[in-house]
Amino acid sequence: MPYDPTPHLNFASDNAGPVHPRIFEALAEANAGHALPYGADPWTARAVEAVRTVFEAPEAEVCLVPTGIAANALALSCAVRPWQQIFCSEIAHIEVDERGAVSLASGGADLALLPAPHGRIDRDALKARVAGSDAARRGAVSITQVTEAGTLYARADVAALAACAHAYAMPLHMDGARWSNAVTALGCTPAEMTWRAGVDMLSLGATKAGLMGAEAVVFFDPALAAEADTRRLRMGLSLSKQRYLGAQIAAWLADGPGDGLWREMAQAANAAAARLATGLTAIEGVTLDHPCEANILFARLPEALHRMLIEAGAIYYATQPTPTDLARGEARIRVRLVCDWSADDARVDAFLAAAGA
Repeated sequence: MPYDPTPHLNFASDNAGPVHPRIFEALAEANAGHALPYGADPWTARAVEAVRTVFEAPEAEVCLVPTGIAANALALSCAVRPWQQIFCSEIAHIEVDERGAVSLASGGADLALLPAPHGRIDRDALKARVAGSDAARRGAVSITQVTEAGTLYARADVAALAACAHAYAMPLHMDGARWSNAVTALGCTPAEMTWRAGVDMLSLGATKAGLMGAEAVVFFDPALAAEADTRRLRMGLSLSKQRYLGAQIAAWLADGPGDGLWREMAQAANAAAARLATGLTAIEGVTLDHPCEANILFARLPEALHRMLIEAGAIYYATQPTPTDLARGEARIRVRLVCDWSADDARVDAFLAAAGA
């Protein structure tokens, strides 16, 4: 069945969105005939070159993988030893959602969790935690962009955290599951947000941006990639028909670091989230837990409004108030709303209409 472009009410995740038609076109082109397996194909070479061009990093090593969890686990396993720690946010995806994948891939490295107001690690808190740790256990620092709270690290914040990590001889990893949304919202280039700010490794998110299923690890410091191919094989992540990953990423990034498909898709998602946040907060009783800075927002809805939306067919993730919430008089439902590249004014307005806005 073809994708129905009429307004609908699914704001569960950008993972739930459709694949962009230009990505399908690239897959169809890659599917014509035969190609050598395991990355020895022209589409993988184009993808690697496209990543290097977009990030203005001609020496970067690029490893294609099928999932974001795989990208995080591969990147960090290359950077740490089994007895070391990875300093990250207490709500980091590698902590909350990946079921110990980093520890498994690295042979035992664990996570040192830091408080993260609005999803962001504070440089001074990181410095204090690292300074008080066993030097032999200092492995790496990992941040997420866009954060799990839907906020952004400014470029200066990234640079400050990188400087702190490097002062203790640790690399800085960025989980860039939504890096394109972040770059677009910050109004900078991919290079300015990553390696020029001190990022050593990037988990380059693509699936959430509108690809069928393709991710990559970008090692801006090539020395960190010394074990990447071997570890990718041991983790079962070296795809025989890698051309289909390469074709997607090459098409997505084909236009370079300026205006192109990747930025166009991110702009659409970010604009939809901003429109949604403005409309929702105009409704009595609705507030945001965090600033809406990219394509994700966390809102508090009165229970009656939440029920009305669900009855209208809205789809999103919701959390009932915790005992702590109730103790301080907060009985509203906490919801997460995410906009993907296909969200437009009509879709957002349909959701707001269902909310009675």
